[in-house]
Amino acid sequence: MQILPDLMTLENGRPVTDAGAWKERRAELLGLFSEKMFGFMPKAPEKVIGETVEKSKTAAGHALTELINIRFDTPKGEFAFPLKFTYPAGAESVPTFVFINFRPELYDSYCPLEEIIDSGFAVASVFYKDITSDDGNFDSKLASHFPRESGTDTGKIGLWAYACSRVADYLQTRNEADSSNLAVIGHSRLGKTALWCSANDSRFRFAISNCSGCCGAAYEREKHGNAETYKKIQEVFPYWFCKNFENIARGNEEAPFDQHMLLALTAPRYLLVGSASLDEWADPYSEQMACMGASPAWKVFGLNGFIGKETPAAVGEDFSKGEIHYHNRDGEHFLSRNNWNQYMKFIKSKTDSRV
Repeated sequence: MQILPDLMTLENGRPVTDAGAWKERRAELLGLFSEKMFGFMPKAPEKVIGETVEKSKTAAGHALTELINIRFDTPKGEFAFPLKFTYPAGAESVPTFVFINFRPELYDSYCPLEEIIDSGFAVASVFYKDITSDDGNFDSKLASHFPRESGTDTGKIGLWAYACSRVADYLQTRNEADSSNLAVIGHSRLGKTALWCSANDSRFRFAISNCSGCCGAAYEREKHGNAETYKKIQEVFPYWFCKNFENIARGNEEAPFDQHMLLALTAPRYLLVGSASLDEWADPYSEQMACMGASPAWKVFGLNGFIGKETPAAVGEDFSKGEIHYHNRDGEHFLSRNNWNQYMKFIKSKTDSRV
């Protein structure tokens, strides 16, 4: 394994040995990822408004789903997007997933809605293309309000993450959602989005990255098999990132970070990383190792971070004793019921008995 950038040393050479020093280091790392990978997150709006368009019973009548129009001002005028908020009938203050979703549907192979509801959770689901297109068009929807012009302007991942934070703004106004137990969750590119959202928004107590791989939970400097790399991802999806990332991806500039540092930006909150045993592209063992590498950020708070082994996790194995949960599901690149059940079990163990 190549030598990793040091997570716990400030740029001035001072070691990070306590929570106060970690606050300084965290600000440095957030700045580095903003400048050289994802772009700087746009400023939050002063106000977010949610208007319920329709309401219906769902999940075999166990839940209510509201279609909500989320509106807020930007420097280039108002922007709006639809949100589907589903919560158990009669719910008061339940843990809530902010789910950045590949599909507009709620009942979907990526979202076992009835099981989630019956487990005592709510889901606020956003279809990612309602925010902006998944291509290089920066005239698309929210991207037209925050165009990628300079080297540090946000890419598409940052815009999807920004929308998740606007959902969190709205959920503060809803009694059904427990705003102290919000989880942001995404799969693959949207798993990267969830990590970047959590890095920028500490209101999310739980950050859930499912099969996020390269530029997400997997190390760049430690690859196995046919794993994706910075170079490969930037060649195909340059618009996910800021323009400056091209210099790193092409090898013109050494990355001042690796992905354990992105994971560490969630500390001292809870981080959940899910892999799939056959997902060679996302590199499960590299994701597991990055969880271990991020753990010192939790330890300065007197916490453990990842409690697990250094050797590759067996198929079906999970580690849930620390603040970092990791599991290696059997199967391919996917967000499955198994994954959801793992995440819900972990969150239940960290929240109160009402869940």
